[in-house]
Amino acid sequence: MAITLARTHQLEQLSGAQKAAILCMVLGSESASLITQKLGQEEVEQISFEIARMDRVSNEATEAVLAEWLDVMLAADSIASGGLEFAREVLEKAFGNQKAQGMLKRIQAQISETAGLHRLRNADPQQLGNMLRGEHPQTVALILAHLEAQHTASVLKELDPTFGAEVVLRMARMEKVSPDMLVLIERSILTETDLAPAQGLTTSGGPAVVAEVLNLVTPSLEKAIMRGVEDKDPALCEQIRNLMFVFEDVVSLDERSLQRLLREIDVKELALALKAASNEVKNKIMGSMSQRASSALKEEIEMLGPARKRDIESAQTAIVAMIRKLEDAGEIVVGGGADDLIV
Repeated sequence: MAITLARTHQLEQLSGAQKAAILCMVLGSESASLITQKLGQEEVEQISFEIARMDRVSNEATEAVLAEWLDVMLAADSIASGGLEFAREVLEKAFGNQKAQGMLKRIQAQISETAGLHRLRNADPQQLGNMLRGEHPQTVALILAHLEAQHTASVLKELDPTFGAEVVLRMARMEKVSPDMLVLIERSILTETDLAPAQGLTTSGGPAVVAEVLNLVTPSLEKAIMRGVEDKDPALCEQIRNLMFVFEDVVSLDERSLQRLLREIDVKELALALKAASNEVKNKIMGSMSQRASSALKEEIEMLGPARKRDIESAQTAIVAMIRKLEDAGEIVVGGGADDLIV
């Protein structure tokens, strides 16, 4: 009885032997032998039986089987000697270089539709932090480097500052990561990933990424983490600092940028942020206000009374986040004055 497989959704009903049979049919005898040579006699006979039963297989079903095979190869423990490169070698032998490249591209696109850090990206920061505490700092660094900066900052708050410093140090030193490595990490923590295996390397960490993340944590946590980084790599720590913008750096904003910022900040939040700020920062901000607005701000600060440190830091962090938002939108200039502008 011949079997005709024409629709991709039928793959769900196929046995492993049937999928292996389709793979062998597509690749041809020479390439298929590389896959089946380590199988037992009974398994090879079963695959051969399925090949004999099959009439034809559609292109869509063929690529779906190849995509599943490649996904498994990428996730295998023997990825150092297999994975994408092995898959590429087999496909090139079976179909030639040009056709193999096209097939790999389509297969990887299929994998990207279902693979990804979806659960991690949407995970509660506290739960994610708890889950990552037992992992190696390098593993945590690879994961956090591929989350949104705000999410990464929230997870860092859940980690011990000493451990967080180890993670941040590795993030800062990270430049390119093999997609194969990301897939292995994905499997090791039993979750999904939004990072599709690609032919090249994926940009992940680096000092700029760390600076963006640390701009979003509280000043006390930022200082604790940076102390840990400085102990291990003073030069890298200085590089990160140069890329960061902290609340006290408000004094470096030009008059126009500062006034634009003040239009976005609630006076109560600003008063709370200035509660523990230096006189230089207070004078800079109040000097950019009208006399009436400046008097109102002073009254608001006096009316606050004692304030918790974490509330003050939270207000300062929110203002720094607004500065970054306005900078990204091109509405203010950070780190340079009028001399840096070309009008």
